[in-house]
Amino acid sequence: MDPRALHTPDMFSRETQALMEAAIDAIVVIDQRGTMIAVNESARRMFGYRSDEMLGENVNLLMPEPDHSAHSGYLRAHLSTGVAHVIGKGRDVVAKRKSGDSFPAHLSVGRIPDGGPARFVGFVRDNTLQVEREEQSRLAQERFTNVARLVTLGEMAAGIAHELNQPLTAINAYARACEHFVTLAQPDIGELRSAVREIGAEALRAGDMIRRMRQLVRAEPGEHAPIDANAVIEDLRVLISADARIHGAHVHYRLSSEPVRVIADGVQLQQLLLNLVRNAFEALATQPPRAREIEIATRRVEGEVEISVTDNGPGVAPAIADRLFDPFSTTKSSGTGLGLAISRTIAQSHGGRVGFRAVSPQGTCFFVRLPALEEVTS
Repeated sequence: MDPRALHTPDMFSRETQALMEAAIDAIVVIDQRGTMIAVNESARRMFGYRSDEMLGENVNLLMPEPDHSAHSGYLRAHLSTGVAHVIGKGRDVVAKRKSGDSFPAHLSVGRIPDGGPARFVGFVRDNTLQVEREEQSRLAQERFTNVARLVTLGEMAAGIAHELNQPLTAINAYARACEHFVTLAQPDIGELRSAVREIGAEALRAGDMIRRMRQLVRAEPGEHAPIDANAVIEDLRVLISADARIHGAHVHYRLSSEPVRVIADGVQLQQLLLNLVRNAFEALATQPPRAREIEIATRRVEGEVEISVTDNGPGVAPAIADRLFDPFSTTKSSGTGLGLAISRTIAQSHGGRVGFRAVSPQGTCFFVRLPALEEVTS
């Protein structure tokens, strides 16, 4: 029998065929061999074939490699074992048009329960526009986060300049000392060597500060990789200390004695932590300088890693508590209301969350929780 003859009211009622033709999604019906026995107009339009070019052909015609070669094996395995890996479920796939172009699609497959030979119906939705929108949204978010990093460093400029000025001043002093030593009739080589060594150490200190700044402002997105949250904090100590001096605050660290590893983009995690720290500095503005205290801590909690920043400020105003992490929500006259919103976005992109809790006798603890990376032990 000509397989195209199966695409007739004898197999499907007129009502069924009318429904198929009215569907927006592509509909493809195959038999137990994977042969296409019915397709609707949306399928013909989506894949670029005529009916006679699809009916009677194997459905792998619509698939790029490796699915093109593997599909028949998948179908035979299901028919022999009854185990459904795709059937009854939806999943994102890559499909192929007649032109040879591949495109992202969402596929749902079901088995037709009519008691006869196995037949399957697939519903295909072209996800090209959705994927493009998601990519555009991701790129926009990356640009926004990059700008936010530059804004953060701009706000920290005074502290960074002060921190860089210290090693530069020391280098200048040691260089003058070296100049003095070499003019002596009998130069003290030991003193000269010591001064040169100090110049090198201070130069490394300044270079380390610049290196950490460059890490924060780099434009290219980083990869999510295993990273120790404690190491992220240690890398920011110098920058945080510089900012703390400007704000007249004391920063204490209470880091886990054990590695607290997560899968993360280290630069984004640094950005999130700096946002929380700067939020704490701003919350302490009404406190006397000598009384401004911040604690940065890490710990494991129920399969998660928590990084927290606690201040002894006045606490979160009830009027803003419910929308604290919404964009542009702020009670500060000079604040943008974006720091905590960006922090939430970064946390969510890592499968985590941010939150806050009140502390006694006063103050607030802001925290981020990320899934802990479970170490494999032999």
